[in-house]
Amino acid sequence: MNSSPSTVLIVGATGSIGRHAVAEALQHGYAVRALVRDQTRAARILPEGVDLVIGDLTRPETLGPAVDGVDAIVFTHGTTTSERDVRDNDYAGVANVLKTLDSRPVRIALMTAIGTTRPGVAYAQWKLRSERLIRASGNPYTIVRPGWFDYNQPDQRKIVMLQGDKRQSGSPKDGVIARDQIARVLIDSLHIDAANHKTLELIADHGPEQDDLTAVFNALTPDSSASLDGAEDSVDLLTESEPETFRHDLTAITATGL
Repeated sequence: MNSSPSTVLIVGATGSIGRHAVAEALQHGYAVRALVRDQTRAARILPEGVDLVIGDLTRPETLGPAVDGVDAIVFTHGTTTSERDVRDNDYAGVANVLKTLDSRPVRIALMTAIGTTRPGVAYAQWKLRSERLIRASGNPYTIVRPGWFDYNQPDQRKIVMLQGDKRQSGSPKDGVIARDQIARVLIDSLHIDAANHKTLELIADHGPEQDDLTAVFNALTPDSSASLDGAEDSVDLLTESEPETFRHDLTAITATGL
């Protein structure tokens, strides 16, 4: 992470967070590529100058052109709270992109959700498994778990990063954050060294937004290279007891021998 990436692939670029991430990346001077299924629709939604590449996260054979030559990947995709949807789209999308990279190193920013480590919540466990694949891949990364989108008050713009995923009510009481701020943190993580190998819950507090997030990232504990989980997380999912799909993907992706 000594130099910023120049070409960034946004996965989920036409979604409510992805659109902000595209705009933020362009503002920072990145060349932006968007993985899209419908090029005509994407051209109406996204700004001029974005490289639109057709592909489908659920069809790994279509992903090669999207990842070819990129320096960074930002995952902003998401479906529902159905276990099947999250498993077959949110999780599988991360797994398929990582396998398509075939161990080529890129900078990664992954958006999941606050409460990902809640025990016994099936859809959340698949989000957690996607995080584990990112950590095992050997790539530099930041994992961002945002609170409830756009539930913040107008004066609630101070960016706060937590760890340990201790807020698990499943309601806005866990924390709130604006969509554009989620995008800002994802893109900022690509060029702030202190963000590397960090997992965080992202919320907003009352007060103005910071100009520079380096100190906020710097205050976080880095994830351990000896663990599949976040530095402050409490997780009770033994790898040997995990679904065969995950164990197969982990073997295919792991670069560290975890």
